[in-house]
Amino acid sequence: MLHEAINWLLNTILTLGYPGIFLLMAMESSIIPIPSELVMAPAGYWAAAGEMHLALVLLCGTLGSLVGAYVNYFVAHRLGRPLILKYGRYVWITEEKFAKVETYFKTHGEISIFIGRLLPVVRHLISLPAGLAGMNHLKFSLYTAVGAGAWCTILALIGYVIGANQELIMRYSHKAVIGVIIFSAVLVTVYVRQHRRKTRSVDSAS
Repeated sequence: MLHEAINWLLNTILTLGYPGIFLLMAMESSIIPIPSELVMAPAGYWAAAGEMHLALVLLCGTLGSLVGAYVNYFVAHRLGRPLILKYGRYVWITEEKFAKVETYFKTHGEISIFIGRLLPVVRHLISLPAGLAGMNHLKFSLYTAVGAGAWCTILALIGYVIGANQELIMRYSHKAVIGVIIFSAVLVTVYVRQHRRKTRSVDSAS
């Protein structure tokens, strides 16, 4: 049964091709929680088999993730922002609190988006506060693409190296999640320390 499911998944990704990778990763990155492991790892397998080109697999996966992230961004910015500004006070979201969110993303939006794209669950949601805060489009696009591209690369390489063994793919995908969580924790620690040093330097200079 598992063997049949794996074959079905592999054949589905091959049949859908590059547009399918783009579409599925766009869905994964927006409101439909399709596991990216079930898209990028099989695509990596087909790249190893010579049926797909690895660079195009990564490009389609990354661009799909970026488009899906922008769906959430624009929904939050066009619909959520006006609603919060108008009715937020009724659910204890004051203009002062909203201003803090905007200030946070202006100051720390880059690292928040990059790390958010690496983490499960968070990657589906991180575009919403960025949209609410009206984060700079260039920065949002850049760090979303870098974070999504890194995650797509990890998954595609797992499929490329391991092949069609879905059990091993899931095992190493879980290890990859643990690895990116540790990496993210280290990166945040370094970022916070550097930010504090910079703040102290500005304060002492003034």
